[in-house]
Amino acid sequence: MDSLPELEPVPATRAGRKSWFREFLETLLPATAAVLLINLFIAQPRTVHGQSMEPHLHENQRVIVEMLSYRFRTPERGEIVVLNLRDRHTDPLIKRVIGLPGETVEIRDGAVLVNGVELDEPYLTQRTTGQMPPVLVPEAHVFVMGDNRRQSNDSRYFGCVPWEDLIGRAWVSYWPPEDVGLFR
Repeated sequence: MDSLPELEPVPATRAGRKSWFREFLETLLPATAAVLLINLFIAQPRTVHGQSMEPHLHENQRVIVEMLSYRFRTPERGEIVVLNLRDRHTDPLIKRVIGLPGETVEIRDGAVLVNGVELDEPYLTQRTTGQMPPVLVPEAHVFVMGDNRRQSNDSRYFGCVPWEDLIGRAWVSYWPPEDVGLFR
């Protein structure tokens, strides 16, 4: 049987190094662009700070905020949203949508009323304290509150939130492991 001749190793050439570098860039640049595109326009990871959404969201819990849907539809009552109050210098806040444009929100005798009807809030573990006279939610705004009403800086204090201040809606919790899951 004839044996094949041995091939001599080809020394690395400038062209060989250039093609490796080019392949590296052709892989790295699109991957970086995809990550930036997703992070800037589609979804962002966020960390919960504070106790305003207890017991459903906890300090240092990690969530993914979906930022695309509000470009195609309006916020819905009960959704958990992340907002950045542009006229204040605060970190983004996470709250629940309570009132929609054209609705009147008030707090009376431990209950939140929307258009005079008590809001069904199965996510609460405590009654809402205090009183608040009726507030009309303007067009292109929402009224938001934290689930931990005794520890929440929300629309009762800073007013209704314009839609352009909504970063997005909390979509999924991914940390800690016992809290992993989609938000309804």
